[in-house]
Amino acid sequence: MLKNIDPALNADVLHALRAMGHGDTLVVTDTNFPSDSVAQSTNVGQVLRMENISAARAMKAILSVFPLDTPLQPSVGRMEVMGAPDQIEPVQAEVQKEVDAAEGKSAPMYGIERFAFYEQAKDAYCVITTGETRFYGCFILTKGVIAPNQ
Repeated sequence: MLKNIDPALNADVLHALRAMGHGDTLVVTDTNFPSDSVAQSTNVGQVLRMENISAARAMKAILSVFPLDTPLQPSVGRMEVMGAPDQIEPVQAEVQKEVDAAEGKSAPMYGIERFAFYEQAKDAYCVITTGETRFYGCFILTKGVIAPNQ
């Protein structure tokens, strides 16, 4: 255990989050996402796991240390519901609350078509799979920077 570090963040996840640079992307997925096969194409090359928690709980832990690129752009993408791209699933609404809380303001997520999401995920720095069992609990985050005065 470490002081002031969310206990949901294991050593592998912390290492990846710290190693990422500005503009790198991180994928957080539900249990149905093909995480193992997609992760093989990422920089890390294998899936990282936060399997005993929901997507929202994982996002809260990740965002406790991970700066988003929101000053420049929307920085969290969500997998769109097939046939209803504007529909927001409950899991996505829960994650949106965590994103807004971390940013201290509204930071709306953008939609990514399902198959485009799979392709973008292959270009990510890493894939973290959660214990989320609800459909469409998949997100892509873009890393921002921490200003020198922080």
